[in-house]
Amino acid sequence: MKKYFPKSAKIALILVYLVILAGALVRMTGSGMGCPDWPKCFGYYIPPTEEKELLYTVGKEYSKGQVIIKNEGLLVAKDDFTAPTNFESTHWVKYTKHDYAVFNPFHTWVEYLNRLVGALAGIACLIALVFSFGFWKENKKLVFLNLLICFLMGFQAWLGKTVVDSVLNPYKITTHMLAALVIVAVQLYVIYSVQEKQKIKSLDTEFKWVLLITLVLTILQVIFGTQVRESVDTVVESGLPKEVWLQNPKGGFYTHRSFSILVVCANAFLFWRNRKLELGFTKMNWVIGLLCIEILSGIAMYYFNFPFGSQTIHIVMATLLFGLQFYLVLENFKKTNNYNRL
Repeated sequence: MKKYFPKSAKIALILVYLVILAGALVRMTGSGMGCPDWPKCFGYYIPPTEEKELLYTVGKEYSKGQVIIKNEGLLVAKDDFTAPTNFESTHWVKYTKHDYAVFNPFHTWVEYLNRLVGALAGIACLIALVFSFGFWKENKKLVFLNLLICFLMGFQAWLGKTVVDSVLNPYKITTHMLAALVIVAVQLYVIYSVQEKQKIKSLDTEFKWVLLITLVLTILQVIFGTQVRESVDTVVESGLPKEVWLQNPKGGFYTHRSFSILVVCANAFLFWRNRKLELGFTKMNWVIGLLCIEILSGIAMYYFNFPFGSQTIHIVMATLLFGLQFYLVLENFKKTNNYNRL
């Protein structure tokens, strides 16, 4: 099992990032309520493709838990039955978690695919947990960390349910996002723990501590960004066009924008010092690249009225940046002069 664990852990990490990407696509397309119930979608394991499938149909066999749209509301089947000619309310109960009852096939399938990717990531984490038992005798902590990841994935799924039940409450969406970063961090630590190690001549103390501060700055910037997104969501819900979404920005927009200068300067210093002292941290090149894309997507949203895909790119780049910086911190804060390479 030892042999297969590193690969299984990396696959799990990739799938977790795909979940983040899928979630960003859900936000970009406004598909968050594509499936108004959870874990099923309109009461189906495989969601409908046409609205007529959600309308009361005489002679149709309904199963307990299936959902229909009637009188602009959702009704849930109380038992298994064949629909009689006349609608009988005794077979149905009103869905009470919210009153959202809109079917859009595109939104439904985008949200459904998001859930499928989440399920695959959960399965991958379970498989990695099984393989981690190969380290039980020498490193029990590794097993418990993988158990924690599985717990966090379950918690994340529950958070997804609360997001749907609340009809996309902005604060719950933010918590959902931050929980994903915690999963990424633990998964990266697990991968770091089993990597083959190569010795390097020395570590630079100044680089190490500025790197840690920079990671904290990135986390704060992500939090500021989620606050801006919450304020934008409020404006979007009012039905106003993209041109005015940031006309009178709130939610710490100017803090988020100004703070980005500090983030850029800190990362630029790390890049310069890594090159000057030839520390060998090639991931700093990727950090700078991601940071450039992050800045460009932010500029596009503000000055070009949220062009298609800009929000998704901005979110995904931020999570990738966090992951790279966190791994660099692991490489620098270690007990030995060993250097881990992915």
